[in-house]
Amino acid sequence: MASNLTERLSRLVKTMRGQSRITETNVQDMLREVRMALLEADVALPVVRDFIARVKDKALGQEVVSSLTPGQVLVSIVQKELAATMGEGVSDINLAAQPPAVILMAGLQGAGKTTTTAKLAKHLIETRKKKVLTVSADVYRPAAIEQLKTVTGQAGAEWFPSSPDQKPYDIAVAAVDYAKRHYFDVLLVDTAGRLAIDEVLMAEIKALHAFLKPVETLFVVDAMQGQDAINTAKAFKDALPLTGVVLTKLDGDSRGGAALSVRQITGVPIKFAGISEKIDGLEVFDAERHAGRVLGMGDIAALVEQVQKGVDIEAAQKLADKVKSGAGFDLEDFLAQISQMKKMGGLSGLLDKLPAEMAAKAGNADMDKAERDVRRMEGIIRSMTPLERRKPELIKASRKRRIAVGSGVQVQEVNRLLNQYDQMRTMMKKMQGGGLFKMMKRMGGMKGMPGMGR
Repeated sequence: MASNLTERLSRLVKTMRGQSRITETNVQDMLREVRMALLEADVALPVVRDFIARVKDKALGQEVVSSLTPGQVLVSIVQKELAATMGEGVSDINLAAQPPAVILMAGLQGAGKTTTTAKLAKHLIETRKKKVLTVSADVYRPAAIEQLKTVTGQAGAEWFPSSPDQKPYDIAVAAVDYAKRHYFDVLLVDTAGRLAIDEVLMAEIKALHAFLKPVETLFVVDAMQGQDAINTAKAFKDALPLTGVVLTKLDGDSRGGAALSVRQITGVPIKFAGISEKIDGLEVFDAERHAGRVLGMGDIAALVEQVQKGVDIEAAQKLADKVKSGAGFDLEDFLAQISQMKKMGGLSGLLDKLPAEMAAKAGNADMDKAERDVRRMEGIIRSMTPLERRKPELIKASRKRRIAVGSGVQVQEVNRLLNQYDQMRTMMKKMQGGGLFKMMKRMGGMKGMPGMGR
């Protein structure tokens, strides 16, 4: 949806550049482009009709201030209505309950429910400082139980064991008892999904809900489902008192019409969005910021948050102090910079949050190739001994051959890495007068960012 709508609106803004006011004609032109983009994105037809009617009502008669063009005013109206359709503001998790606060995860199989359960556990641990327990009530897929065990471990939460020969209700009773006795703040219950909605699934999840009395019942839906997401949302809304939606795979498809449709169909806020497959790839959903992304305006606020979360500011400060003192920049430091960039989601993860125009310029490069090159550099450096990383001048022909074999590359690749390192070290020497530190200070809240890729 994002790329399509952005492209259509950008074209429209250019064609309207010479026009001085908003008219019935140019409003109709814009609405036609918006309607086509939304329908192609699999947004439900009733949602499209309502959205178009609201935009038309707001646009006609809108005054154009001297600093803006009609096209810019119309895009602004579209952004505001997109945000309103997806739910204005941010809606966080409600944990106001006698511990353990139970959160029930509902949705179809394949929507990413199990992984999302672990991602949410990590979010609650890191941002709310909660002690979290997870349990799987999916007795139909033994792999789901094992998967939850694995991803819960990665999230740093505790997993409560269950098995396929148990009844979901009995699992829930045992998990609640354990959570109470061991003073857990939150219990996340991953329920069974099916490939399609059926009566058995709905009866089972209703019974679980009646016993657990969860503070949150979250509907997990794949953003790539399109029109199917609407039918699923209606069925779960009819069966359960949903309190929120989690959109998964929001980064994986340019259509993503579910983001617009599900909010209106369920009447509950979108609380989280899955933005990557990594265990920390879950973010609190902000409708206004997401509307900005859809329209190609980027999300600089999210970029700053990602940098601040991913960068070890203390390590960046140490590197700045090291360079400032003239101690030099070695391959250990180079490796640390690569690791910092990976924590921030890699090149593509950062590019995704830039405004469309900037991203397009940067995207002229082959991002996949750039990511592969970064991974190759990391592999080469990790094939070196600690001494070689600290003193790269020791790396002569025989050492290069050993490093190349160890990292699965040609010797030329090792030479290329060493040349890149030399260029970076030369640049660092020029900053020994405090240039790097000053640059970091100028970045203000993003002062850790220059630690990346220097």
